[in-house]
Amino acid sequence: MIAARRRWLGLLGSGLAGWAAAPAAAATRRDPDAVYDLVDIGKAAFVLGALRNHLAGAEGSPKLAVVIHGPAMKSFVRSEAQPEIVHDTAERMKSGVTFYACVNTLAGLGLEIGELLPGFALAERGGVVKLAELQGQGWAYLRP
Repeated sequence: MIAARRRWLGLLGSGLAGWAAAPAAAATRRDPDAVYDLVDIGKAAFVLGALRNHLAGAEGSPKLAVVIHGPAMKSFVRSEAQPEIVHDTAERMKSGVTFYACVNTLAGLGLEIGELLPGFALAERGGVVKLAELQGQGWAYLRP
């Protein structure tokens, strides 16, 4: 009977130790880094809103990035961008989101990176290569 009590108390003790450690584990939780693939010109505002929500709900400050290629690039051309796109892009950049412009799309559109909104990084080997590179590093891939 004494041995049974000791086993029971031992199990109870390890359960309490696990329970006490749970808040510490939750405090160190970190959501995965994520890269958004933005191709569709009509989805720029949607992706910027999704990024706002992602930043608000994420735990542990994951890295976030957007790779822009194809028709969506036109949404970020400084001379053509809508005011809300300009504002929201700047806000997301201030929050640490990295925006990559595909070198191939820029060339196809006859644009230089300096013609985009300020703060863009260049995906020097192309947007799809940057997406594959980040996924290879464990980033989650999101295609809205």
